[in-house]
Amino acid sequence: MKQILQLSFFVLFTAFSFGQSGYKITVNMKNCNDTIAYLTFYQMDKTYIKDTCQSIKDGKIVFQGKEKLPRGIYSVVNQKKAIVFDMFIDEHTQNLKLSADANTYTRQATAENSAQESEFFSYINFMTDQNTKFFADKNAVKGLSKKDSIATLVDLQKNLDRSIEDYEVALAEKHKGTYLGDFINFKRERTLRDIPKASNGRPDSLKVYNYYRTNYWEGADFKDESITRNPFFSFKLKKYFDSVIFPHPDSVTVEIDRIMSKPDQGSLTYKLLLAHFTATYETSNIMGFEKVFVHMVDKYFKTGKAIGTYEEDVIDRIVKRGDKLRPLLLGAVAPELYMIKASDRDKIAKMGFENVKSSAEVTKLFYDHVNEINPLFLKLSDIKADFLVLVFWDVDCGHCQKEIPKLVDLYKEYQKEKKDVKVFSVYTQQELDKYLKYIDEKKLDWINLYDGVHYNNLAEKYDIYATPVVYVLDKNKVIKARRIDVEKIKDVIADIEKEYQNKK
Repeated sequence: MKQILQLSFFVLFTAFSFGQSGYKITVNMKNCNDTIAYLTFYQMDKTYIKDTCQSIKDGKIVFQGKEKLPRGIYSVVNQKKAIVFDMFIDEHTQNLKLSADANTYTRQATAENSAQESEFFSYINFMTDQNTKFFADKNAVKGLSKKDSIATLVDLQKNLDRSIEDYEVALAEKHKGTYLGDFINFKRERTLRDIPKASNGRPDSLKVYNYYRTNYWEGADFKDESITRNPFFSFKLKKYFDSVIFPHPDSVTVEIDRIMSKPDQGSLTYKLLLAHFTATYETSNIMGFEKVFVHMVDKYFKTGKAIGTYEEDVIDRIVKRGDKLRPLLLGAVAPELYMIKASDRDKIAKMGFENVKSSAEVTKLFYDHVNEINPLFLKLSDIKADFLVLVFWDVDCGHCQKEIPKLVDLYKEYQKEKKDVKVFSVYTQQELDKYLKYIDEKKLDWINLYDGVHYNNLAEKYDIYATPVVYVLDKNKVIKARRIDVEKIKDVIADIEKEYQNKK
C-alpha cells in the first residue's frame, strides 16, 4: 500500500453508528518525534481525516470518539502526511492497542489485543516481502538474452501471482464471515490456473479472459457500504472499465447499469458510484465516450435517481450539458448551420451588423434585412462532399495558428489526390479585417465562413468552448469524428472510405 498520499484535509462527518460505546485506538509508537497524528480512512480514490491526536506524549497516540467507526481500512498518518501503517476496523476492533516503530513503519506494527489485526499486519508484511523478492529477482535477469529474460520474467510473475493467491485464499478461508475475510476475498485476483488448449494447440486465451471477467467481482458485496472504504475498490473499478470490458461506449453503458443495480438506491455506495461514473465520462477525452455521459443523464439524472447525490442546481446543469452533447454524438446528423461567406462581408457590414451592441438590436436588424440576408446564407446541408471537415477557429488563437496550417497542407494533399474532401471553415469571432487578411495571406481556397448576422449560437450548438474544434462528416452529414486534432483527420477519412466500400 502506498506510503505517501495527498490528504483531503477535512473531517467527513458520517451518519454511521454501530452503537454508543464508541472507539479508542491507542498506538505506542517507538522513535516518534511527531507532536500530531491523524486517523484517516479510504473512500473510493480519496483519503479523509476521521480523527486527530494533537498531543502525542512519549510516542503514545490516542484516537477516541463517542460513536463506533464504520467498517473499513484506516491509516495512522504522521504530521508529514505519510502513512505509518494501515489497519482494518470492524465491529470487533473498535478498541485497539497497537505498537509500531516510526522508523520502520508497517514492518513493526503489531496488535496487543486483536489476533485478526495482527494477521492483517502479517499479510501486509508478506506482500512487502513478495514484492521485494520479485524486484530483486527481476534485476538478476539483466545480462540474459532477450528470449531468456522474457521467459524468466514470465515465470517470476507467475510465481509471484501464485504465491500471493495461495496466501490470500488460505487467509480468506480462515477468516470467512469476518471483515478481514471479506477484505481479502474482495482484493483477490481470480485467474484460471489450469489453462486448456485451444484448437490451434496454444493456451486458450479466450477462456482465460472469460473466466477472469466472469469472476472479477466475486467477493464484492455492493450492498455493504464498507466496500467504498476498501483502498482496492476504486483501483479495481477503474481497471475493470479501462482494461477488462470491451472499450466501446455501448459496452460501458451496459456495465455501468449492471453495477449501478447492485447497491441500494440512495445508499452511500450508490451515490459514490453515480458520482464516479458521471465525472469520469463527462470529462472523458476518448472520442465517442460522451455517449456514456449522455446515457448517465438520461438514465439517472432525468429520472430522479440522482436526487440526494447532487443538489438540484447541479442536476439541472448536468442535464443541460447532456442535452447539448446529444445532437453531437458520433452517428448523429450534424446540426444545421446558416453561415455567411467571408466574401460577402461588405454586404453584411453595410447592414450594420458589425456595430450592434445587444441581442435586441440584432433581432431588429435581422428582420429589417431578412429578404437581403436569406439569399446570402450558405447552409451546411447545401455542401455536397464525400468527406466534409468542419472546423471552428480564431485567427488569434495560438493553437489554431499551429493547427490551421496543418489542415491547409492536408487539404492540398487531398486536392492533388482528387479526393472529394471539402473544408467548411467557420471563423468564430467578428474581427473580419483580421480574418480576411489571413485568408488572403494564407491563400485559403476552401469554404470560408463566419456567423455574420449572429444567427447561430455556435458555442451552444457545436459545444465550442475553445478553438480550434474539428468535426469530420460523411456525405450524409453524419458525424464520424469530433474534437480531434488535424493529424487524426486522415485516419477518420480512411475509415469512412472503408465504410463506403463495404456498402457497395
